[in-house]
Amino acid sequence: MKTPATLLAVVLCSLAVARVSAQPAGSWPALNGDNSGRRHSPLAQINTSNAASLAPAWQFKPAAGVIKGTPVVVNGILYLTVPDRVWAVNARTGQELWRFNRPSRGDRIANRGVAFYKDKIYFGTPDAFLICLRADTGAKVWETAMADVNFGYYMSTPPLVVKDKLIVGISGDAGDVTGFLKAVDPESGKVLWTWTSVPKWGEPGSETWPSEEALLHGGGTTWVQGSYDPDLNLIYWGTGNPHPVLDGRGRAGSNLYTCSIVALNADTGKLVWYFQPSPHDTTDRDATESVVLIDGAFRGRPRKMVAQASRNGYFFLLDRATGEHLLTQSFGPQNWSLGLNPRGEPIPDPKKDPRPDGALFQGSGTNWWVPAYSPSTGLFYVNANVGVWSLTYLTNGAFPGGLEDHQGGRESALSPGDPALLAIDYQTGEVRWKVGYGNPAGILSTAGGLLFTSNSGYLVALDAARGKTLWKVNAGGPATNAPITYEADGRQFVVMAVRDTLYSFALPEAAK
Repeated sequence: MKTPATLLAVVLCSLAVARVSAQPAGSWPALNGDNSGRRHSPLAQINTSNAASLAPAWQFKPAAGVIKGTPVVVNGILYLTVPDRVWAVNARTGQELWRFNRPSRGDRIANRGVAFYKDKIYFGTPDAFLICLRADTGAKVWETAMADVNFGYYMSTPPLVVKDKLIVGISGDAGDVTGFLKAVDPESGKVLWTWTSVPKWGEPGSETWPSEEALLHGGGTTWVQGSYDPDLNLIYWGTGNPHPVLDGRGRAGSNLYTCSIVALNADTGKLVWYFQPSPHDTTDRDATESVVLIDGAFRGRPRKMVAQASRNGYFFLLDRATGEHLLTQSFGPQNWSLGLNPRGEPIPDPKKDPRPDGALFQGSGTNWWVPAYSPSTGLFYVNANVGVWSLTYLTNGAFPGGLEDHQGGRESALSPGDPALLAIDYQTGEVRWKVGYGNPAGILSTAGGLLFTSNSGYLVALDAARGKTLWKVNAGGPATNAPITYEADGRQFVVMAVRDTLYSFALPEAAK
């Protein structure tokens, strides 16, 4: 039975949810639906009672490579990407409306989608340019270099739209690249402010590195899109590993602000607080996973929180105004941490650092596969790999000097672990239920009580409260992007990609 204090917390937090999640009910206007990172849709036409009736609605096959990008849907138009290319598609029928192609050099590992602002869309390129297109025609308006492709930078993730700015992260893990965030004027492409993940010598945070030389090797790439709280005017972002990745001998210290969750003032780019999930990382367990805003009760009082299920195998819950640690809980076995420091950050065990003769390492974690959070169930959903065993080796000379590449070592897998979809209670960190999975994928939560994702080659819908599979279809392989849902002409659609084809599903007209 809920106490009056708990009921008040629920009411207050429901108002906060409405403020942070500003997406129109029928659209999917951003990478994660809105700026909260929750990937939760208010649509409920498709629900636990009728999900088994889902049927193909249309499909779109651009024949231009594997689709890893998450589409956005605005005003009945779906925008889809692969590296160098963008398509506009009728969201009701799957008919192509226009296409854009700009050949480039650089890393083509993925393009995760576009950002939408007013009447324009924005996407990043393999050669680290940000491009602005007209949303109605696909005509290019401007392009601006965000970084130099010659140093190994590229852009895979779309900007985050924050008020009248685009917040741009950067991809790349080669050489000595340093991660950053840039605020860009959406009308002109002008850079308004820049925050770098690795400080310059003498700046706050540089005391966690042993020398200026160590700082120059960089790291902290901002691979995955962050989130934003308009009431606090704070941007939240996760950062990547330091360099060299596996050889930490020449960078003693915690190496801020790599492997960190940072909160920045949206107007100035100034750091407000940080939390470091993996201090002095030597096993490539970065913190670039999604940071998700949660409004709800925590220990009897309403809290505005930020949560992350990290690549290092821990679930973290923080106060998003102050960065105060609320909860740290492992969601799988690991042997690299000795416990938690007073800030709630894991303490790495030096005995598990890579060695020339190999160190036996066990870890659990997730990666770029986006999680979801349902305000209805209070559960945080993440695809993870649990209990992986490996040997980690040093292969380079003592740092600095003699480095072969940014890794400084190598990892040899001994066991593949246990891929699974986990439902985590954010208030306790407890795994409420677990479903074994054969492949990782992004997740979508809906007000219809459903989760959409991919399992062992099938596209699936599950009961969000219990994890029971309610619908599955073999579309020729596992999903290669994150699912979305939207409404068009009064009909709810669910869209997922398998390799080079985008598939749309809906209820038959009689089953709505």
